[in-house]
Amino acid sequence: MFLGRTQHSIDTKGRWIVPSKLRADLGGLFYVTFGFDGCLYVYPRAEWEKMAEKTQAIPTSDKEGRKFLRSFFGEAMEAAPDGQWRILISERLREYAKIDKEVYLIGVGSKLELWSKEVYDSAADLEVVGDDILSKMADLGI
Repeated sequence: MFLGRTQHSIDTKGRWIVPSKLRADLGGLFYVTFGFDGCLYVYPRAEWEKMAEKTQAIPTSDKEGRKFLRSFFGEAMEAAPDGQWRILISERLREYAKIDKEVYLIGVGSKLELWSKEVYDSAADLEVVGDDILSKMADLGI
C-alpha cells in the first residue's frame, strides 16, 4: 500500500529517480499513464493488470468508454528503470501533467500519483478533504 506525499525532482531530460523505499513495491516494470485532475498515475504491474481486467467490462459501443480507454492505455508507458532507477517520463505525459522540475509523489493506496508541485500547490480543492467528500465516501460505505 502506498502512503504519504514526498517531493522529488525531474531532471532536464525528463527522468525521475524512483525513491529507494518504493523500488521493491514497484518492481522492475511498472506503468505510468494519465490520471484524473491533471496528475499521472503510477501503477505496479499487478495493479495495472487488475485495472486492465476491470476495463474489459467497458462496452466498445460506449463512446465515453472508448475515449477513456484510448487515453488511459493509448498514452500509457511501460517504465523499466535503468541501473540508477531512473525512468524517462514521455514528453506527452509530462505535458499533460505540466511536469517540469519539481513534483510530488503521493501514495493513494494501490497506486501512486505524480503531480507537478506547482499545479498541486495551486489547486485549492486537492489539499483538504471537505465535508462533501467525506459524505460521498460515507455513502459508498467507506
